[in-house]
This record gives sequence, C-alpha cells and structure tokens, in this order.
Amino acid sequence: MDTDFYRIRRLPPYVFAEVNAMKAAARARGEDIVDLGMGNPDGAPPKHVLDKLCEVARDPSAHGYSASKGIAGLRRAQAGYYKRRFGVDLDPDSEVIVTLGSKEGLANLAQAITAPGDVVLAPNPSYPIHQFGFIIAGAAIRSIPAAPGPDFFTRLDFAIRYTVPKPTVLVIGYPSNPTAYVADLAFYEQVVVFAREHKLWVISDLAYAEIYFGDAPTPSILQVPDAREVAVEFTSMSKTYSMAGWRIGFAVGNRTLIGALARVKSYLDYGAFTPIQAAAVAALNGPQDIVEANRKLYKARRDCLVQSFGRAGWDIPPPAASMFAWAPIPERYRALGSMEFSKRLLSEAGVAVSPGVGFGEEGEGFVRIALVENEQRIRQAARGLKKFLTK
Repeated sequence: MDTDFYRIRRLPPYVFAEVNAMKAAARARGEDIVDLGMGNPDGAPPKHVLDKLCEVARDPSAHGYSASKGIAGLRRAQAGYYKRRFGVDLDPDSEVIVTLGSKEGLANLAQAITAPGDVVLAPNPSYPIHQFGFIIAGAAIRSIPAAPGPDFFTRLDFAIRYTVPKPTVLVIGYPSNPTAYVADLAFYEQVVVFAREHKLWVISDLAYAEIYFGDAPTPSILQVPDAREVAVEFTSMSKTYSMAGWRIGFAVGNRTLIGALARVKSYLDYGAFTPIQAAAVAALNGPQDIVEANRKLYKARRDCLVQSFGRAGWDIPPPAASMFAWAPIPERYRALGSMEFSKRLLSEAGVAVSPGVGFGEEGEGFVRIALVENEQRIRQAARGLKKFLTK
C-alpha cells in the first residue's frame, strides 16, 4: 500500500510545531510562558454581536444546513462595508462570498483556479497559506519581495520574463503578515496595470485592513479602476471584531474568481453555522466602536513592546499596521538562526515568538512577535528578555 502521498510530499514539517511542543511542555511543568507567538486575539466581540448569536441560536429552524456562499444578509452587509469604507460598489450575489475564515477561502480558491504545474508568484516571507495553498493544489511557487518598494516591480517583471510556464497568479497582502509592511493606492494602481498587461489574476489579502496606526486608512486594491477585471480580495472578521474562532471571512471582487470559489465550496461545505453568520451581520451593520477600540489596543501594545523590549536591549522596529512586529534577531544571537533563537527565548526567558523561517526562507534572521498579550504581560516578557540578554 502506497503511503507516500503526493500532496503530503509537497508539505515540509510545520516549522512552528517544535516551538509549540516546547511551549506546551513548559506549561505542563507549570512554567509561566508569555505567548507572543500565535496571532490569536485575546478579546471578545461586542455584546450586541453575542446577543444576536444567542438569539438566533435559540430558533429551532436555525440549526440546519446553511448556504455555502453565505447567507444573503451577510453578503449584503459585506458589500455595505466596502461601500462605506472604500467607496467600492459590489454586487452581493456575484461579487461577494462568505468563507470559513480567509485561510480556508484562499486555499479553496487555489484549488479552484490552479492546475498542476502552474506557476504562482507569492511574497517571501509571507503568511504560509499564500504559498502552500497553491502548493497543495499542485502549483510551483516563484518568490517575489514582500516589501512593496521599487524592487518589487523589478523582480516581478523579471519573474514574468524568465519563468516557464508563464505565471498565472500574483498573491499580495498588505498590511502583511508577518512583516507588517503597508501599501498605498499608487502601489495597487501599478499592480493592476501590470496584471492586466501580463494577464495575471491578483489575490489580495486584506485581513488586517482595520489595524493601522497612522492617520491614513489602509486602502483596498478594489479602489483602483478596472481592478475587478483581474483581482479578488480577502478580508476577515477575526482581528477587526475579535472573532478569530468564529471563522468568518470574505472574498470579494472579480466575478469569475468568485464564481470559481463558489463552485468548489459548493462541493466542500454548507457554510458557517447560521447563528454565527447572523451575528456577523450584526457586527458589520451595528455600532463600530470595537473597530476603533481594537486599533487603539494594538497600538498601545505595540508602543509598550517597542519601549520595554528596547530598554531590555532589543530594538524592535515599530510596525505601521497589523497585530505583529517583525523583529530582527539581536546581532549577538543572529548566527543561531530564527528557530534556535526562538527556542532559546522560550526556554531561558519564558517568551514564545514565531521563528521567521516559518514564513519562508527570506524570513530567516527575524522573528514575528504577536501583540496578543496585555501590557503587563508584555512588560513581564521584557523582564525575562533582559535577564536572557544580559547572561
């Protein structure tokens, strides 16, 4: 019996598993670990969202199968969000689909539009599903820079000219995970021009749209005229509304891509639990106080992290957006590599972070620090860090 499965062969061992196992073992021994590794929000949705969840869950008729593409009210609510936030008009029936979180949506879109041997352009370092969603689908990945600077388009043009077969998909994501890079509308305009010229589909990951720390709100690629000819965009309620475990995300934009995703999903799932979708409608259409509150929360934690870790001896570049800091390993520890440094930080300082190499080989030399603990715990982490660095 063959146990050498094709898709499993294409997936390396999960880089974070070793650090996670060490973290679990330390906690089993009773050690207090400050977990700044996984991007798991520690807050809760607002009361009116929880109330709606409970209200609809009490309805006996709400416990059957839902709609694979999402209930109509939630698709309309997402279209309303895009109109308010970005000035973009979307057809809820043909340009919006509800996904089980953006991760599932990205993976299933990859299955829908990828043939074995296709070449996909994806940033490195990047959120793993940006690459591995397509690898699982049988594609080959050609890396492009994660930073949206001048080198991005130079490398992009080079990849188009010298890759055989010609790439079919370009993946981007800003504010980015793990690097916290941000892009402006002028960048998206160039992306759309390039994609139309070279017949590329563009997948934009906008999961951190509402977590920005400057005065200028994060733009959407769909604000660019003609973007919907080539682009689809994913968003998520996980971080914006503290609903990570609810698994509600969206894909919006190009009708062909949305239709392909809908076709695949129709074979794979019946959509999220209806009461959860109804509560998501309440989140999008109701008071938006939590959006600003979460933005202020993550900014305060960012500032606390930068200041306290800086005093401990580790200078952290302040991220302009997202709930992550992308931190270069201190010089004296750089030769260890991000995996070994993360393990040392966990065992000797009681602080868990994510090794940068887990986001691609270009992430080596960095670690990702998630802003998921309160300021008191961040300062506790800084004290442990200081002892570690002064050994």
